[in-house]
Amino acid sequence: MAKLKSEQLQAALSRALRPIYVVCGDETLLVHEACAAIRRAAKQQGYSQHEVHHADAGFSWDNLLMSANAMSLFAEKKILELRIKNGKPGDAGGKALRAYCEHIPDDTLLLVVLPKIDKRSENSAWFKALAGSADVVTIWPVGAQQLPRWIEQRLHQAGLSAEPEALALLCAKIEGNLLAAVQEIEKLKLLSDKSLIDTATMAEAVMDSARYSIFDLVDKALGGDAQGCTSCLNGLKAEGNAPPMVLWALANQVRTLAQLKESCDAGRSFEASCKQLRIWQNKQALTRKALERKRAGELQWLLRKCAHADKVIKGLASGDIWSVLLDISLDLCGVQALNKRTQKQLLTI
Repeated sequence: MAKLKSEQLQAALSRALRPIYVVCGDETLLVHEACAAIRRAAKQQGYSQHEVHHADAGFSWDNLLMSANAMSLFAEKKILELRIKNGKPGDAGGKALRAYCEHIPDDTLLLVVLPKIDKRSENSAWFKALAGSADVVTIWPVGAQQLPRWIEQRLHQAGLSAEPEALALLCAKIEGNLLAAVQEIEKLKLLSDKSLIDTATMAEAVMDSARYSIFDLVDKALGGDAQGCTSCLNGLKAEGNAPPMVLWALANQVRTLAQLKESCDAGRSFEASCKQLRIWQNKQALTRKALERKRAGELQWLLRKCAHADKVIKGLASGDIWSVLLDISLDLCGVQALNKRTQKQLLTI
């Protein structure tokens, strides 16, 4: 048995084709791509037939064995794909899989697709029988820390790259949905005539034709428009926008203001500081207005609120995330929705 990670599969397929492949995992896109790679390699070696069997409640395991042992009229090789949705073949299925492994047909490649399996299943007789003649490909989920790198690799495969802020915006938009990431990258290929995707282009791609924009929210907050800010945030919520993306926009702006305040307090001019922080000319008037409202300590307090919002999103702190985002937005506007004592209590929850 060879245990492979998804990124090792292509190299293994190029060396030799195994009679059995087992693909395990819950990351739908990566499971699909691994199976497609196996089918593609098999077809290149003459496996022209392809049968798919779903081992659901009414499945006949005898039919699987009959199909495996049936001689083709034209002696064609075939791929026998078995999908076990719950990962549990049961007694009859376990017996059938062990029987298959005892007499593996020469002209058949068996591809078994399973969800993430537990230790008990991994130690079962049927799985050990499969693994004895198989390459087992385990698909691990792409975590939040690995996601930016994963997206960078996908962009590179598409002939694209992205500015750090643009990459962060896409990560916030997809919320760990890899299929959504691939779809957004395909959209970027159509929208952009440049290989380097900037933040403006990324925003145009991910916001679709939404009536409300996270950038409108930030502009209204910078301008101190509390009513407009509230309406915009409610609109973003109603249109189904992801809280992580809204938080990204707000937190990014608060960090920029904190850096700008520090730079100006150190004696650097506002214009020079804006240039260093890449604050464009058309944003400088709103930015100056917000900077005049906020002291350095208040901006640090806002950053604490953003960190708290991130914990709420991840389930590490209690609270309604949209209420937390509203508080951050209004605070950026210069409006204190909650008194200091209440805010301190919330940040300790």
